[in-house]
Amino acid sequence: MANGTKVEEFILLGFPGTWHSRVSLVVMFALMYSLTVIGNASIIGLVWMSSNLHTPMYFFLSNLSFLEIWYTTGVIPKAIGVMLGTSQTVSFRFCILQLFFLLSLGSTECFLLSVMAYDRYLAICYPLRYSFLMNSGLSTQLVLSSWLGGFLAISLLAFLTSRLTFCGPDVINHFLCDIDSCLALSCSDTWPVELATFLVSIIVVVASCVVTLVSYMYIISSILRIQSVHGRKKAFSTCSAHLSVVTIWFGSTMFLYVKPSAQNSLGLNKLVNTFNTVVTPLLNPFIYTLRNKEVKQALGRAFQK
Repeated sequence: MANGTKVEEFILLGFPGTWHSRVSLVVMFALMYSLTVIGNASIIGLVWMSSNLHTPMYFFLSNLSFLEIWYTTGVIPKAIGVMLGTSQTVSFRFCILQLFFLLSLGSTECFLLSVMAYDRYLAICYPLRYSFLMNSGLSTQLVLSSWLGGFLAISLLAFLTSRLTFCGPDVINHFLCDIDSCLALSCSDTWPVELATFLVSIIVVVASCVVTLVSYMYIISSILRIQSVHGRKKAFSTCSAHLSVVTIWFGSTMFLYVKPSAQNSLGLNKLVNTFNTVVTPLLNPFIYTLRNKEVKQALGRAFQK
């Protein structure tokens, strides 16, 4: 690489360690992936089959579950191959494609979670007008805008990253191709990509978080004005599951992307990325199932049938 030859392939290290420790990780990743797909697919199936779940809230939830399936599919199968040593080498094009795919889905999730927060705001603050305000047409438009906005927001960032030059080394200390690793290995000027990453993070993550935060400020204020304890408990139960998911997702996402420089703490980024891409998609269906009475009732009827 000393003569300036461009690197066209990278080697993913995954998680260094003994063979037994890597096999243990593979088993854990495979189990979590299976549970993630089954759990999120079950939510989609329940919403599809149960007429009482044909509401905007569950329409948003089924879209989130569909997204989570693809989000984790874009990571875990390849990560398992990396840890087993069967597919550690990846092309530069694959890296850019995986980076674009994951960041686009992550941006879409930010928008979807903010839309779900706005939906809960309308349901709790305007219960009598909710059906009129959040109709099927508006909910469809919000979902389509979330998907389109998520992919468009990352297009420029992926394009700028694809223009970077890599002269060596060609080893990525990760189990996936993320923006931090690409910037750390590039031998060209990475400032435009870092600036674009920071600006996109502000627009996508921070803006979505602000919408979610403002929605919950109004929600909490409205709940506190409810006179009966039972009424307050019932109102809070309708948004507690979403609030849990929002806290987990935005906390880890802000750590990864909302920062002026992207080339910091690559080892810690790997750990947080594991939580973000493997653990969070697994937790979401269980959080919504265990803390949602309507979903549990629909699940019970499905098992009875």
